[in-house]
Amino acid sequence: MPSPTNTLLIEGSFEELADELAHYLDEVQQKQTPDNANVQAEITPLLESGQKDEALKKLVTASDVLNTAPEKEFVAAYNLVVHLVRQSPNLDKFLPKICQNLSAPIKSSPTNGPGLALSILTTIFNILPPTNDTRYHVFLAVLRVVRSSSSFELLRPQLKNLDSWIAEWETDEEDQRKLYLEIAYVAAEAGEDEQSYLYLLRALRTIPFDEVSSQDSHNLAIRALKAALSHPSHFDFQDLTSSDPIQALRKSDPEWYELLEIFNAELLDDYNDFLESHDEFLSNASLDSSVLHRKMRLLTLASLAASTQSRSLPYQHIARALQIPSEDVEMWVIDVIRAGLVEGKLSQLNQTFLVHRSTYRVFGEKQWTEVQGRLDTWRTSLEGVLAVVRQERIKMVGERERELRELEGRMNGGGGGGMGRGMGGGRNPREGFEMGLD
Repeated sequence: MPSPTNTLLIEGSFEELADELAHYLDEVQQKQTPDNANVQAEITPLLESGQKDEALKKLVTASDVLNTAPEKEFVAAYNLVVHLVRQSPNLDKFLPKICQNLSAPIKSSPTNGPGLALSILTTIFNILPPTNDTRYHVFLAVLRVVRSSSSFELLRPQLKNLDSWIAEWETDEEDQRKLYLEIAYVAAEAGEDEQSYLYLLRALRTIPFDEVSSQDSHNLAIRALKAALSHPSHFDFQDLTSSDPIQALRKSDPEWYELLEIFNAELLDDYNDFLESHDEFLSNASLDSSVLHRKMRLLTLASLAASTQSRSLPYQHIARALQIPSEDVEMWVIDVIRAGLVEGKLSQLNQTFLVHRSTYRVFGEKQWTEVQGRLDTWRTSLEGVLAVVRQERIKMVGERERELRELEGRMNGGGGGGMGRGMGGGRNPREGFEMGLD
């Protein structure tokens, strides 16, 4: 949407423009059902008696026929409706019907209809004050139009303003949830699965703690969990495990929660055990077993890389943990690196994977113990290095002292005679040395 302009320039008095619009509505209606083309006759006495809102009510009610108006006249006609409605002190009374009309298909222009509707909705949105909560309902209409056209790219730039809009409208949690869910639907139908999941998660966070056992909360929790499990490149489940509606699944749907815990922290063996115990769960839940199996293998490899002390994983260990042939190990390592879960280097010569960086899936007591073990190992190694450095330093100091003693001995003993004789011709060697320094 463009920046707010708050300007819509149309010349003429209210009565003149209302009569003009009524005449146009009757013309369009005559092409559909001639017997209903009587708007102008109905509003004339209302305008003459000064009942503007009553006249507007009839105009707005009849304005749904504009969805069949010629494409080239559509925008001008709707702008006239908006201009007239804007002059009423009861603006909020008429805008919902207009937004409803614009959310419906534009029959006269199936191809360009969504763009035409968005143009009018954008105008309505922008002429409203930023703090007017009617903008919320207009934006919902925008979402419905975008959803019908699968044009998520039109919406994406506007989402960066969403948080500030919600704050300006003082939207309560229930309306926020409705908004987030609509965005999630729009994103999902446009194939933007990651965006859809993010807004599902935001909707989940709007559920108060005292409502986590409700049916709506349960349905939304299952939907969000299913989206996270089904997304091929979603590997972080901490955001779900910390959610109160998800925690409520422990009692209401223990199988779903058990599956979440497996993908959050467990390994492929645990996943296979779950499938053996719940052999029809995936099919009943409409989950793709191939997607889940691949994801579980990648997560298992990530855990294996994070937990190894030596930072070196033999191919045979990887093959055993992932339950794959040894010749497939390199393919799976490449996949886990591409997924951003691990960084490292394959050594075909040594048949090992050298781990440079790994990501812990969860960080609890077990992981703190592993970190402590690594720190202890590093401390022991550093102490060994320091001991070697200290020993070498003592050795170097000793050698230096010995060299100095030998040098002093040469200066005081017979080793300095030749120098003395050369400088002093038979004088005391120390005396000749001192003369040479001067």
